[in-house]
Amino acid sequence: MRNTGRAPLLTLDRTGEGRQEPEPDLDEVAAKFRAAFEALGLDLSDPNLVGTERRVARAYRELFAGLYAGSAPELRTFANTEGYSEMVAVTDIPFHSLCAHHLLPFFGTAHLAYLPGEKIVGLSKLARVVDFYARRPQIQERMTEQVVELLVERLRPAGAMVVIQARHSCMEMRGVAKAGAVTTTSAVRGVFDEQRTRQEFLGLLGTRRGSARL
Repeated sequence: MRNTGRAPLLTLDRTGEGRQEPEPDLDEVAAKFRAAFEALGLDLSDPNLVGTERRVARAYRELFAGLYAGSAPELRTFANTEGYSEMVAVTDIPFHSLCAHHLLPFFGTAHLAYLPGEKIVGLSKLARVVDFYARRPQIQERMTEQVVELLVERLRPAGAMVVIQARHSCMEMRGVAKAGAVTTTSAVRGVFDEQRTRQEFLGLLGTRRGSARL
């Protein structure tokens, strides 16, 4: 399982709210896409390409929404008044992102787990964290580290672990052209460094797909 160490957080400050940019001007983005289409030799008089530059601009603004001001998820936490100390896991969270190297899609599922300390969080918020980091030019290794770092920053858990499994169009559509290849990345913090705790989480994944190993 690939784990390349700690990657830089591109958007988070210490409060977790993020330093983000305003949304780009749609007309300016569309004009630049039109110039790129012309440079590529596309026939922009083709009825199917009329207005495509603006549609592409809107699509990329949506796909990169995690970069813009106001998109950081509100990760509201609650006091762990029950003293719950066992693993909380949310698995098979689907996501789509764009590879920062080729701007081609990669997509798959994210699996998150943490052992609560003094705080717990609504489960739906964990899925929003995945979306937040997926909606930008991204690489899978960095996204894995960013998600686990946010969990640690905001929840202060006894431990956290993130596993992401994805297919990459830049690998399937070009280059080696190996359709169906799955890349798995992981990031662990705290008690998940312990073999028993880590294997408990991976066991949840392995019982369904028999392929999650560290």
